[in-house]
Amino acid sequence: MASLIEQIAALLLVAAVVAIVARRLHMPYATGLVVTGIVLATLPLAPRVAMTRELIFTILLPPLIFEAALFLPWRLLRQEVLLVLVLATAGLALAAAVMAFGLHWLAGWPGIAAAVFGVLISATDPVSVIAMFRNMGVKGRLRVLVEAESLFNDGTAAVLFALLLAAYHGGRPTVLGALSELAFTTIGSLACGALVALPLTFLSARSADHLVDITFTTVAAYASFLLAEHFHASGILATLTAGLIVAQRGGSGMIAAKGREAVEAFWEVVAFLANSLVFLLIGMHEAEQNFSSIGVDIAIAVALVVLGRAVTIYPLAALFRASRWRIPAAHQHVLFWGGLRGALALGLALGLPDEFPLRERIVTVAFAVVTFSLIVQGLTIEPLLVRLELLRTPAAGAGAQAKKTRP
Repeated sequence: MASLIEQIAALLLVAAVVAIVARRLHMPYATGLVVTGIVLATLPLAPRVAMTRELIFTILLPPLIFEAALFLPWRLLRQEVLLVLVLATAGLALAAAVMAFGLHWLAGWPGIAAAVFGVLISATDPVSVIAMFRNMGVKGRLRVLVEAESLFNDGTAAVLFALLLAAYHGGRPTVLGALSELAFTTIGSLACGALVALPLTFLSARSADHLVDITFTTVAAYASFLLAEHFHASGILATLTAGLIVAQRGGSGMIAAKGREAVEAFWEVVAFLANSLVFLLIGMHEAEQNFSSIGVDIAIAVALVVLGRAVTIYPLAALFRASRWRIPAAHQHVLFWGGLRGALALGLALGLPDEFPLRERIVTVAFAVVTFSLIVQGLTIEPLLVRLELLRTPAAGAGAQAKKTRP
């Protein structure tokens, strides 16, 4: 245990230095961490921390989901909720279908393996984009759409992934059975999040101690996740629900102003630490993957991820062209290219049973797609934002960092 703590402390020290350098170079810090992790893996004395599903799901993912939900601007989210839900459900299903059919017909993957990979890789994780938005002072509708869609499609992906695994273990489910299971999982997840968050916010409203507020929110983040997982529901969707409830009730005065400030500061730190570990570990374990034997599969998967994202954004945005939810063309381009992949895809891949068809290939290709996303898309998203006139140039943006605020 002492050795593990030492290794994690060393990784966090590296992450802090990388964050400083990345900000000076105007590079997304997630991209910098992945590159640093790849370099670290080549050093003989580098810390070694196993990247497992338990580490990602049980320890690192709940605070990341909770923190993102906590800081979503509730007023703007309510205005965009229909659009966000369409992108996060129908959009994810479209992207997953493009990936599944493509891998099945072009790479010869079995149907169940292609479908599972399509679902796990289609959920977006634009952490580096959101971090850039925060640093440069980008607020408003675009940031809400990017962040909210990512949060909600994480929940959708987790639910569909569980349904596909159930189908793999239990044979061929009927359409009615699949819909019933989907409804049970979704409602059960929402209920778990509410059952945990509502009593804790009620108790928090009767405390004037910000330390108690922080403790309650920490319990809400992890207890909602674990309760849902215990009942075979979606921990991600439950924690998202808990975070939204805490955010809404805290904003309405259920948590005192001092407590709210302390809670927000605490969760910013926790999310930074969790993200830092995730991206460093992605880089370190990326260096251990053997890509040479499946280069064709990787190339096909990368192309299909980009195509699937385009199919998600542009046709669905066209449906809302004549409504109040119309998405400007520049925002559509950012949603398309800023749909990075991250920890959720790897956590789901690592959680596949050992006997699952093409399991090792799925894990390796997932690592490759995530790395492409974080490095290639992560490094080019800022120039795209500048070109679309949605972001000041890096030189101008640097001066705005001191004005960073939450929406």
